[in-house]
Amino acid sequence: MKESDKNIEQLIEKMMAEDKPQSPSIDFTSKIMADIHLLEEKKLKVYKPLISKPIWILMGLAVAALVIYVSLFSVSETDFKIDEVGKLYSDRISTAFSGIHFSKNILYAILIVPIMILVQVGILKHYFDKKYQL
Repeated sequence: MKESDKNIEQLIEKMMAEDKPQSPSIDFTSKIMADIHLLEEKKLKVYKPLISKPIWILMGLAVAALVIYVSLFSVSETDFKIDEVGKLYSDRISTAFSGIHFSKNILYAILIVPIMILVQVGILKHYFDKKYQL
């Protein structure tokens, strides 16, 4: 070993002997836990619904107003013959789509896909309710 290495080791030993180990303050743990709690609050995502409550109330009032308007100010059947209008549109629709034929597989898909979407929406809603639960 070199002489300089020995001197460095002696110097380090001398410094370590003079220096006493430091102990944390009494409230060290509580300060750290308070800082961690603040960090967790910052990371917490606040749940915001896609459609807010005032918008739901506004939509409900609009539907209620529409129902009241239709029930109070509807046209009587003698003035407006709904059967003729329905027949006119059903004839137009049937002639427009008369050449289209769907296989059973396509019809099953058309029936099953909306059901599966509803199931997935229910599962995702449950998942996000648990995730953003306070």
